[in-house]
Amino acid sequence: MSFKNAMVFPRCAVLDPLLTQSLPPRQISNGVVDAFIHTTEQYLTFPAEARLQDRLAEGILSTLIEVGPTTLANPADIDARANYMWCANQALFGLVGVGQPQDWVSHAIGHELTTLYNMDHAQTLAVLLPSLLRYCFEDKLLKLAQYGRRVWGLSGSDKKVAHAAIDATADFFERMGLPTHLAAYGLNADEVAQAIGELLPKHKAFPLGERGKLTLADCMTIVRMAG
Repeated sequence: MSFKNAMVFPRCAVLDPLLTQSLPPRQISNGVVDAFIHTTEQYLTFPAEARLQDRLAEGILSTLIEVGPTTLANPADIDARANYMWCANQALFGLVGVGQPQDWVSHAIGHELTTLYNMDHAQTLAVLLPSLLRYCFEDKLLKLAQYGRRVWGLSGSDKKVAHAAIDATADFFERMGLPTHLAAYGLNADEVAQAIGELLPKHKAFPLGERGKLTLADCMTIVRMAG
């Protein structure tokens, strides 16, 4: 189970990108995608006139897209790793989410996938986020379109840009070495959805999501869509 409390929040953090050179590629992939989705959970919801926070989120996402593949491919590029590490720090220390509606459904389901199948945390998020965005497309349309234009440089109608932004996001996760389908981990989506249906209610109170409308059945459908 996840929790947070001010008593366990670090008073100081020393960030040395040189230390990331000892990490295996799998954990670099995990770190980049985890920081990315920490940011989207606080950003890809609905407009709330938190304009500076939107720009902060977009800056983190754009930087991770720039430096993530380099960090993975070239361990000697310390500049890329320093920027990646700072993005990870900024993604979830509190400022990005101020004044913003937040989602965290992919995390809620993802924690259960880790419990059930021993998947890395970021692996579960990479599988779930694209499906969550597609399932909640209409509710998230305006922010998805904004994200597509500002972060991915896309153009066209809101719906066209939003769909393309989801596809670009999934492609980025794949390029970072994290599959976006349960089948890549040898898992059957229907079986996983059934397991989630039994376990998730023990840990989360429904409804979930930024609009407080996602039921357990919705979450199970999102899992099936990630097959």
